[in-house]
Amino acid sequence: MLDALLFDLDGTLTDTDKLHLLALQQLLLEEGRVFTEAEFDAHVSGCANADMCRYLFPQRSVAEHEAFADRKEARFRALSPTLRPTPGLERLLTHAKQQAIGVAVVTNAPRANAVHMLQAMGLASRFEHVLVAEELARAKPDPLPYLTGLECLGALAQNALAFEDSVPGVTAASRAGIFTVGLSTSQSPQVLLEAGARLVVADFEDARLWELIEGMLGVMRG
Repeated sequence: MLDALLFDLDGTLTDTDKLHLLALQQLLLEEGRVFTEAEFDAHVSGCANADMCRYLFPQRSVAEHEAFADRKEARFRALSPTLRPTPGLERLLTHAKQQAIGVAVVTNAPRANAVHMLQAMGLASRFEHVLVAEELARAKPDPLPYLTGLECLGALAQNALAFEDSVPGVTAASRAGIFTVGLSTSQSPQVLLEAGARLVVADFEDARLWELIEGMLGVMRG
């Protein structure tokens, strides 16, 4: 059976890591700090802002962390007036609507970013629910965001697919018991598989993904 599709946002619905990296690099360079892509991939990609700031500024206060995160996200939004959906995404969303499959976004991004990004992709009306970490008790890699997504859609984990591009995200979705599809936009396939992904694809056009979806739908309708 297939009742629900749950999508991460950054790096999954659209490839934004380079924009987040640029926003961070610009702000940190103002403080005289050079920040590399390798450091971003290892310590920031997929993380909630609170975790990012604890890594970047372990000696600063929570208030200072929040102020920096707000500046960083505002810079990111300014750098991304329009965004291109990952290839195959619109086809998949249309198929989900035709088959009455629930769809939701589950993200560690703040609400302002989620709203901005979905509008920038022209997809603001396509998701039934948009769950953001700042409104939940725990962020990814805790499974709570995905468990909450399942609850909102009235779906069981075994009847859902999750789509993620980061280690924290794959960890969260797989720990929630959901078959997790990794997108290799920000991490290597091997890293995603080691984190718990059961299939890794470059985008939503991959024939193996569609075979998986149609197989799950066939069980439901057979």
